[in-house]
Amino acid sequence: MSELFAKRAADLSGSAIRATFKLLADPEIISFAGGAPSPEVFPKKELAAISEAIFLEKGNLALQYGITEGYDPLREFVKARLVKQGVIGESESVVITTGGQQVIDLITKVLVNDGDVVVVESPSFVGGLNCFRSYNAEMIGVPVDKDGMNLEYLENEVLKKCKVKLLYTIATFQNPTGITMSLEKRKELLELASKYDFYILEDNPYCELRYRGEAVAAIKSMDEEGRVIYAGSFSKTLSPGLRIGFFSARSEILEKMVVCKQVTDVHTPVLNQLICYDFVTKYDYDAHIKKSCDLYGHKSALMLQCMDEYFPSYCDYTRPEGGLFLWCNLPEGFDGDALFKKGVENKVAFVTGSSCMVDQSKKYPCFRLNFSNSSDENIKKGISILADVIKSME
Repeated sequence: MSELFAKRAADLSGSAIRATFKLLADPEIISFAGGAPSPEVFPKKELAAISEAIFLEKGNLALQYGITEGYDPLREFVKARLVKQGVIGESESVVITTGGQQVIDLITKVLVNDGDVVVVESPSFVGGLNCFRSYNAEMIGVPVDKDGMNLEYLENEVLKKCKVKLLYTIATFQNPTGITMSLEKRKELLELASKYDFYILEDNPYCELRYRGEAVAAIKSMDEEGRVIYAGSFSKTLSPGLRIGFFSARSEILEKMVVCKQVTDVHTPVLNQLICYDFVTKYDYDAHIKKSCDLYGHKSALMLQCMDEYFPSYCDYTRPEGGLFLWCNLPEGFDGDALFKKGVENKVAFVTGSSCMVDQSKKYPCFRLNFSNSSDENIKKGISILADVIKSME
């Protein structure tokens, strides 16, 4: 049986976060574990009307094969939006993908050989970590400071010691910490990429969900050497179920990723792309995003208010200006996995720190909280319970 699986799959296990969902079937459990947008902002009526019109007016197009690069009008919409935001230039192209996760998979398939070094933030997005594991990359985690990745550590402890092929960052409202990398660090990171000859995957699915503070320019917007692959998504601003993501990269990388996408899924479902395009062009997409930001800003502030009131003083946590998550650090000696088990026993759940680390076998005194998908009542109740659980494990 040991020879049944390919080496790249033999040691893989399912996402710890996805496995967590199975434990939360109990409707009494208050879950801060997910990463989903709130159903309160899903434009269900509008999408229903759009879908009916598509089948009646564009049924043949919607139900037929499409081109791998994506539905051209949607590609042009995304490109125009990114150009307006200053992320890419007029000469650059955009490809539609099946969710932002597919961009991570495609760029890893295209650039990373077995044993190549991929640098990730520590902690990082579990979907990215599992993708790099599946391609037998050697992952190295770099600590995240309050203003983003610790670049001194990156250069002295990683870049000077080994050859890095790819660096993966969620620079804006990072998952899982909610931290945003400063403009100065973004510029310095590009300089390091040029100096040490590596590529950057800038995963940016949360950038439009800012409800406090000032926007920071995308790393891609400052890239003059074609070192940045930029990934975005409609999952957090419109609907994760539609599975519409996108990317932009220098032409030879983009073309190779398109070839690999053909092998993976031929193309992203045309129907989903049509639904997405019709919504963002026939309705006020920016007003829809603002509605989401207003809601998440309220929920974030409420959760932080409750944590300030109930959490012990030794618990340190981030105060994000956007996105869907915040991160909690407890003193050394706390076990996040044990805390999770006791939390579930008390009907509250979160994501353990170990789920978001390169080495998942260790115990970490930290955890992630999601506030976007809980009612105000559950935020108040759940944080109070979690505070009592933390205190009980002192």
